[in-house]
Amino acid sequence: MEQRLFIVACIMYVFAYISKKLFKKNKLDKPSLFGLWHAVFILLFWGGIYAIFSFIYQSNSAAVLTQNGLSGKTMFIWAAIAALAVYGFFAAKKKTINQRQPLIKKDLDWVNTIYFAGFVASIVMFFFIQAFKIPSESMQNTLMVDDHLFVNKAAYGFRIPLTDIRFGEISPVQKGDIIVFTFPADSPEQINCGAPQYGRDYVKRVVAMPGDKVEIKDGVLFINDKEEPMYGYEIFDSVPRIKPQETLAPAMYQALWEDRELENVFGLSLRDNFGPVIVPEGSYFAMGDNRDNSCDSRFWGPVPRKNIKGKAWFIHWPFNRAGFIK
Repeated sequence: MEQRLFIVACIMYVFAYISKKLFKKNKLDKPSLFGLWHAVFILLFWGGIYAIFSFIYQSNSAAVLTQNGLSGKTMFIWAAIAALAVYGFFAAKKKTINQRQPLIKKDLDWVNTIYFAGFVASIVMFFFIQAFKIPSESMQNTLMVDDHLFVNKAAYGFRIPLTDIRFGEISPVQKGDIIVFTFPADSPEQINCGAPQYGRDYVKRVVAMPGDKVEIKDGVLFINDKEEPMYGYEIFDSVPRIKPQETLAPAMYQALWEDRELENVFGLSLRDNFGPVIVPEGSYFAMGDNRDNSCDSRFWGPVPRKNIKGKAWFIHWPFNRAGFIK
């Protein structure tokens, strides 16, 4: 998300730079060229604003392609922006030489504001705090559907852009932390929990650390052969427990789990009977607090440290649920 926001800011900066060069050399003196420049400004300005708000709040109507193409809301918004650009072209084309200067100044002031805001927002989102919205019931009752929260991206250290290198770690990832991470899929074609999860952001609770032995028997979690105590955040459905349908050699079971293919063999039975597996070094075992309604490490394997974006920190909306997350 922050990378796309940074790209929006870069586009606006390049537009501002090229515009200043063109006007300085009087390259846009013709009315039609000036009108075209103003139309491009409108497209970039309103498109940039729409993209920034979409990325920050992770709206489902963001200006991106979905499996079914552009959403209806997105098509309407971009059609309105295009219509506004066409109107701007004809309006600017009629401007006299003296009327152009105030318009140029106003347009470039807005472009500078947008690219500055985009750079600042992308830096804040990359290094410090990012806003997320809870889309599912997997973390109830800790996090509810449509909760809006801030994620502390500095908690586990600052990540150097385009690398997996981190520095300035405030605290290590600990058992019980609620983490936000990029789903560990190797390709968009990978199917987990019935659908592609590639590129999606997930929020789960860390229940086991690197080197821990994890097993689930009839819905009960065991860590290192000891039954995990209830901490009060776990909830369960009153449903019959599913027995495993077959067994595998421990080494093959571990390999399939780490390769994120175990669900293809055991399916939903992994919800109630799982393992044992050993959490690999540099990875974590994460589960939803709503144990019977969570697509988590039981089905798709460990969470690599490099995929973790930060620690769920504070619910800011709705107001009646505002507060720090435990």
